[in-house]
Amino acid sequence: MKKGRKNIEIKMIYACVMLVFLIFLFVPLLKLMQQAFVENGSFTWSYFREILRESSFLKALKNSLLISFTCAFITTVLAFLLAYTIYYTNVPKIWKKLVNIIALLPMLLPTITYGFAIIYSFGKQGLLTRIFGHEVYMYGFPGLTLGYVIYTIPTAFMLIHNTMGYIDKKFGVVSKLMRDHPLANFQISVLRPLWGTLAASMIQSFFLSFTDFGIPASVGGKVNTIAGVLYQEMLGSIPDFNRGAVVAMVMLMPSIISIVILKWLERYNIRYNKISNIELEKNRVRDGVFMGISAGIMAAMLSIFAVIFVVPFVEEWPYRLNFTVEHFTAVFQDPNLLGVYTNSLFVAVLAAVFGVLISYGAALVTARSTLNEKLKSVIEGIALVINTIPGMVLGIAFLLTFTGTNFQGTFFILIICDIVHYFSTPYLMMKNSLLKMNASWETTAILMGDTWMKTIVRVVTPNALGTILEVFSYYFVNAMVTISAVIFLAGAHTMVITTKIKELQYYNKFNEVFVLSLLILAANIIAKYLFQWLAYKEKMK
Repeated sequence: MKKGRKNIEIKMIYACVMLVFLIFLFVPLLKLMQQAFVENGSFTWSYFREILRESSFLKALKNSLLISFTCAFITTVLAFLLAYTIYYTNVPKIWKKLVNIIALLPMLLPTITYGFAIIYSFGKQGLLTRIFGHEVYMYGFPGLTLGYVIYTIPTAFMLIHNTMGYIDKKFGVVSKLMRDHPLANFQISVLRPLWGTLAASMIQSFFLSFTDFGIPASVGGKVNTIAGVLYQEMLGSIPDFNRGAVVAMVMLMPSIISIVILKWLERYNIRYNKISNIELEKNRVRDGVFMGISAGIMAAMLSIFAVIFVVPFVEEWPYRLNFTVEHFTAVFQDPNLLGVYTNSLFVAVLAAVFGVLISYGAALVTARSTLNEKLKSVIEGIALVINTIPGMVLGIAFLLTFTGTNFQGTFFILIICDIVHYFSTPYLMMKNSLLKMNASWETTAILMGDTWMKTIVRVVTPNALGTILEVFSYYFVNAMVTISAVIFLAGAHTMVITTKIKELQYYNKFNEVFVLSLLILAANIIAKYLFQWLAYKEKMK
């Protein structure tokens, strides 16, 4: 009887999760494909032929591919150097902690802010231009490459940093005892175990750069990218949903190829049965070199973001440099701008709350139930599919599906878009956490007379609380900084900070842009490190 009750509860959770993704993932994707492939009720390739014959589109596609490949290579090299400094040198622990913090800093700001920071750093009256007395042209390829590198360093660093932590350093010791050449030693003990991760870093960096809209919107200049073309097709002076749907489908192709390659690269991941605790030998030259390299990378990142902390605190950059807080006062006194900030917080909190519920429910089904494996594989497939969908493509699909419905221009559609867009990583985090728990808890509880749901609430959930807090933080931070997923969905009364920044760009109100960016940064720093601390406390219990 109780087993039947358990199965009913699991099936109800499964049904709720599937209903969410049926309505807010598969239906929008079908609508997107219909818009791209159907004309007057018949299947057609005409929209594709029309787009692919245009030299402007092909040039934008070529630009995106070239810049994304360049950025992916540079980002992976820089992220490797930062991670190597942490794991393979004896620099002070406080320095390693600083490297870790600064490498992840860009993920706490929206990408559109990077572009404005680059302009105000390198422009004719930019902060760095005034300091060094030399202007560097940053519109087009230089600005896009720099912006994308900053944007993708956190993801590449996390991938490489995580894998380096599981490399057994004793192989390096053995290689030295065998008198291998230093380069051969480096290749055997460091590079070989990292090949798969380095390739994954390049692919992820390419994918993020190729699909980002925020950076081209601010520093793209005359260099068109595929994300910019998609924006113009959907929200330009003459919107064309059919052409926009085709561009969105083209944008999906590299994403799908990336995921296929990532799956294939998993075979190159080296797993050690035991990680030896090897003390690194003292080498002042090595430590000094990598301390200098990491200092250079961090200084470059911080110098670009420094302008965000300068411009809002002076009367009028660069002419009246007296300290003032009037720009902050003006934002807080402007009900429109203050409302946009509260909108962002509202959307981020609710996206985090319901995102936790959906990802936790999905993970319970796949990790803590006896449900049919084929049914479980559907959720696994959904997570994989979502991982291939750029935010702009999902936003377009939502726009095409829900325009004219009661969902149009509501907070609900922004929240559900964020939940679906960022589902994959939280789901995997929850699933991995639940799989590590004792598999017999539910069976023992049933023998003692408890229901499956009571066991989940009283036993499983408290043990998963640390991961739940991390998932909440992940959803909150990403919902605060996303622009690609919501640029097509926010209405006049539901505008969030990132979409408001895009609007302020047209009026050259950069003081307000930087103030709002600092408010996002403050909220994300508080959320990230508060929930990280709470999660750590829970896991230490």
